[in-house]
Amino acid sequence: MTPGRWCFCLSLYLTTCSAPEITPTRPHHTAEGTYKNLGTSPSPRSFFSFLWMRANTDWVDVSEGDQVPRVKVSAAELQEVNQDQVIWLGHSCFLIQVNGLNILTDPVFSDRASPVSFAGPKRYTQPPISIAKLPEIHAVVISHNHYDHLDQESIELIEDQFDPHWYVPLKNGELLTEVNVPSSRVIELDWWDSSKATLGPKQTPITFTATPAQHWSARGLFDRNEMLWSSWVFAVGEHKVFFGGDTGYHSELFKDIGKRLGPFSLGVIPIGAYAPREFMHYAHVKPKEAVSIHVDVKSSRSLGAHWGTFPLTAEPVMDPPKMLRSSLEERGISTNRFIAPVLGAIYSLDNQREWVTTQ
Repeated sequence: MTPGRWCFCLSLYLTTCSAPEITPTRPHHTAEGTYKNLGTSPSPRSFFSFLWMRANTDWVDVSEGDQVPRVKVSAAELQEVNQDQVIWLGHSCFLIQVNGLNILTDPVFSDRASPVSFAGPKRYTQPPISIAKLPEIHAVVISHNHYDHLDQESIELIEDQFDPHWYVPLKNGELLTEVNVPSSRVIELDWWDSSKATLGPKQTPITFTATPAQHWSARGLFDRNEMLWSSWVFAVGEHKVFFGGDTGYHSELFKDIGKRLGPFSLGVIPIGAYAPREFMHYAHVKPKEAVSIHVDVKSSRSLGAHWGTFPLTAEPVMDPPKMLRSSLEERGISTNRFIAPVLGAIYSLDNQREWVTTQ
């Protein structure tokens, strides 16, 4: 195997496969100082089992990437905002503009989700806007340390331009301080911990809460679960937002989030990277499970994340939105309540129960 091919497979493994079983001492902390999921843990799987699966699976055809719908977005549309709105920038990166605040989720603007720049999953759709043309960013939430969610190059560029507050799960802060983010603006939270702040030119009050997810963490082969992963909730003005990050399905977990912190005016819920199902089911939801999360957390409207950007798994590029629509129809839920967004489209958060785009 060539060095480039090896690095490609390694980076795929670090963004897709399941975590090993760890015996807990507390609900999600271990005696060794690592973290675990609630409920059943997956069987241990090695990097070599991932290589075997990858070699025997027909992977996504990235030539279909041009089917992902997109529209042009101008910097002016994001600077001169007279409504609360949300824009998908690719994969799990969303710009959420509420009450005069601009919040980014899992910003990855690099060409590859990889520990190296010359190999690894290469994006097949480009962000609809560059970091340089973003409006002033006041806060960034990061769900976990996998390369398709925590990209140090993007973090450094955002920090250099905006000096935002950074919200991360426990022990992830060192990855930000490594790229010159001051520790004074890095807020690390455990599950169910909250942090209140006043941000932006109007000193708008906002509360961030780290909430559970069913996933795992690693940046290399020997740091499994040393850093926590999470979903996120933030509340500002009349809006409560649920950001699912990256997760498998655990009904009690999401129902608990809905009971404690719901309902939500916006849910950002993963719908992609789910095939082959036998290998991915524990850490990544399929669209049918994403609909269950939408219901469990009591989201009024949701947008599908974690699809249409990187070749991480085997399902065809446009399967996530198709499966999402059919799953909603099976549940008798309006297909305008939970959609796979258009790249760069601006979706209004003003009062309607169904999605309205301003473009």
